[in-house]
Amino acid sequence: MQIRDLPYTDPGLPDVRSGPRFLLWLGRNQLSGQVRAMLWGVLHMVAVAVLPVTMGIAVQAVVDRSGAHLALAGGLMLLLGVLIALGDTMLHRTAVTNWITASARVQQLLARKTAELGATLTRRVAAGEVVAVSTGDVEKIGWFVEALSRFASAAFTTLVVCVALVIYQPALGVVIAVGVPVLILAVLPLLPPATKRADEQRDKAGYATELASDTVAGLRVLRGIGGEELFLTRYRAASQDVRKAAVRSARMWALIAAVQVVLPGLLLIAVVWFGVGLVRDGRIGVGELVTVYGLVTFLLFPLRQFEEIAMAYSFSRPSAARAARVLALRRTSPAPDSADGTLPSGDLYDPATGLLAPSGRLTAVVCGDPDAAGRLAERLGGHAPDEDAGDTPSALLGGVALDRVPLEVARTAVLVQDKDPVLLSGTLDELLAVPSSGAVEAGAALAAAQCSDVLTALAQASADASGDPMRTRITERGRSLSGGQRQRLALARSLVTDPEVLVLDEPTSAVDSHTEARIADGVRSLREGRTTVVFSSSPLLLDRADRVVFVQEGEVAGVGTHRELLRDTPAYRAVVTRETDEETRAAGAGPGSALDTELTRLKKNEQIEESA
Repeated sequence: MQIRDLPYTDPGLPDVRSGPRFLLWLGRNQLSGQVRAMLWGVLHMVAVAVLPVTMGIAVQAVVDRSGAHLALAGGLMLLLGVLIALGDTMLHRTAVTNWITASARVQQLLARKTAELGATLTRRVAAGEVVAVSTGDVEKIGWFVEALSRFASAAFTTLVVCVALVIYQPALGVVIAVGVPVLILAVLPLLPPATKRADEQRDKAGYATELASDTVAGLRVLRGIGGEELFLTRYRAASQDVRKAAVRSARMWALIAAVQVVLPGLLLIAVVWFGVGLVRDGRIGVGELVTVYGLVTFLLFPLRQFEEIAMAYSFSRPSAARAARVLALRRTSPAPDSADGTLPSGDLYDPATGLLAPSGRLTAVVCGDPDAAGRLAERLGGHAPDEDAGDTPSALLGGVALDRVPLEVARTAVLVQDKDPVLLSGTLDELLAVPSSGAVEAGAALAAAQCSDVLTALAQASADASGDPMRTRITERGRSLSGGQRQRLALARSLVTDPEVLVLDEPTSAVDSHTEARIADGVRSLREGRTTVVFSSSPLLLDRADRVVFVQEGEVAGVGTHRELLRDTPAYRAVVTRETDEETRAAGAGPGSALDTELTRLKKNEQIEESA
């Protein structure tokens, strides 16, 4: 695989059982690239290792006053210089290619998983962790993949050099053959604490990233309640924790690096001391001592690769484990029954809660717990959190389990608009250019979502002379718009798609009551004859629904119209009116005063609409 061939047609199915297994899977998929890098590395290191031999030949030639041997040594040095340059260049090229292609594979896997899970991803994994995996962790995994080939070539060359030394000069070769494994094994006791400190640093850095991400996402709210300084203090504390953990980790790695310098130095001193004695006794020549000295000096170079691979693995293992956790998230546990493109239709039913949304009707769902509402909305779209997957049955559309049809089919049939939908940067025309049935025009969707004031604001901000709001550019995540404007544009985008089933999670939480009432009427009119499910506790939306379902503690606790549930279900009345009977009695009113107040308000709204 070359860089020019990226992206992969299919990045494959990763082994996500653990971090090491994921790294092994990456290595298997890059076996040819790793072998090429290792061969170039062996060529480079063998050429460097043989260089001291030519130096020894040259020294011995000078001692023997042999011009032929000196010329031979010079020619060998020139040849070795060319091989060293070629091997080093190609090793760097192939190793970096392995790094980039491995990182690209992981990035594609993460992008595929993000597209598969959609908005449910951030419900299962913190946004900061997703950011950390897709940036820093991918880089660390690529580092290990890149270092692996250099380590393999270093290990092979070290073994060859030690064997050659034993054969070439047994007396010194045995000392070196025994000393090199000791040097390698000496740092092993230091690796577990170094790895532990590195893990602590990454955990603290991940928490700081999550905290920063959450703070930036909620900056508008924090400014409104004056909570900026509180979160800034928290981030400062988290940042200092990361700094301290990084210093502790760096100290341990510095100790390992020091050991890798001191012990080889002691080995070199021992070899020279012992070798000088052999030269004095006449057992070896000066050239042979120079050759052995040069080879021992060379061995210090591959030993650094052992240190690097240990560091790379200690950093990449938890990064790979984090990536594997994200990639292990599944839409659902069962495999699809079939891969045909038949779109299911009919009533939408959730066996877990007993929620039924009749086909062609507007159903409102009231949940006392907002998180439970979000999970239920995910399940209606064919997704379920892993902890809920187990034996929990999937939502059914027309009797067909949504988790047993292909993902693209489920998403075409059921569209779920998250509580916090995202607007991508681009023009309004591009924002609304989404896959759709073609039955709903952009203008009709914008009108139903009450976006007239948004269009006016965009027209005024238009960069060209046309003043066309559809050509006005919207900033990333719609940051140039208010919360209510973003929410209405997102609703218009969902209405344009015109899916068989549309699930809206709190689509009007950021708009005023008058706009909310008009949106409710617009959605009801535009979605006439189509199945629509709205999660909300707003009386204005609930009163316009054909059917209201009250879900409490994971089960349907009441079904009827908004007014029927207000009258007959106290728990529903407490959620919608936000007033309990105990609070009503404490205020000196009768038990039904909350109901009377709500009914009176609904009648006034009807009178206002009739007069308008």
